[in-house]
Amino acid sequence: MNQILVLAKKEFRSYFDSPVAYVVISLFLIIAGWQFSSTMFLNNTADLRSLFSITKFILLFFIPAVSMRLFSEEKRGGTLEILMTLPVKDWKLVLGKFLAAYALILVTLVLTGIHYISISLMGDPDFGASMGGYIGLALVVGVYLSIGIFTSSLTENQIIAFIMAFVIIFIFFMLDKLVFLMPGFLANILEFLSIDYHYNNISRGVIDSRNLIYYFSMIFMFLFLTVQVLESRKWK
Repeated sequence: MNQILVLAKKEFRSYFDSPVAYVVISLFLIIAGWQFSSTMFLNNTADLRSLFSITKFILLFFIPAVSMRLFSEEKRGGTLEILMTLPVKDWKLVLGKFLAAYALILVTLVLTGIHYISISLMGDPDFGASMGGYIGLALVVGVYLSIGIFTSSLTENQIIAFIMAFVIIFIFFMLDKLVFLMPGFLANILEFLSIDYHYNNISRGVIDSRNLIYYFSMIFMFLFLTVQVLESRKWK
């Protein structure tokens, strides 16, 4: 566990040693804040539903942009082979990078809490629904990042990693929008596999174990696949 934290801290600091973290956080907050403010005054409502709706779509682009470099950059620079020779298991390396990127996005989400404070001064927002929305977003971020890390491990080209991550995430995001086209049993399967379907359940303020199992299973699956991709390099 100590090795994972050391790797995560090193990776997290590297974001702030370059403009990456500042650009990501600033752009995210500007876009989300502008869209949220516009929608709030238009609808004249004191809640965070519009912020959460906007954030879901922003994350579709931002997380692939953050995760595309995690292994692609190491491959392109030839440093992945050096990392693989270190006395650190592959799964610890993957988890360390995942936690660092996860912490960066969570810091960004926490900073949007200023909007909750703002609407609290103007009205009485539903605390349970607001917390449910943030918990749901934190889980969504975990799934998006695990997919992004997986695609980053497949190629040394960051643009290709970004496109693959975006496509996979978008497919899982849209699955529940296609249920009306499918027969009953298939519709239920697509709905269960949809990231947005489970998020909508949690955002209502009700934490269901089935939703948690789905998110943790998705995160585990894509991180496991990433480890397998890295280990496959040793077999060649």
